[in-house]
Amino acid sequence: MGDRWRIEVDRGVCIGSGMCVSAAPGGFRLDGARQSHPVETEADASEAVLTAAEGCPVEAIAIRLSETGEQVFPPDE
Repeated sequence: MGDRWRIEVDRGVCIGSGMCVSAAPGGFRLDGARQSHPVETEADASEAVLTAAEGCPVEAIAIRLSETGEQVFPPDE
């Protein structure tokens, strides 16, 4: 079985660009205030979701491994 991710969007940072929805339409949605939300807070690892997180202009998306909490994105520096 593949990795499961916990996906979070920092709504205090999100500017509602919609880039995440474009990159991963099944992974993110915008609410009425144009704030991004993950469709599911826990999901199977997905290249589209990772691409969305990497493309967020304000790095509002964080991804962690569900089982261990290890950070997937943004990478530890």
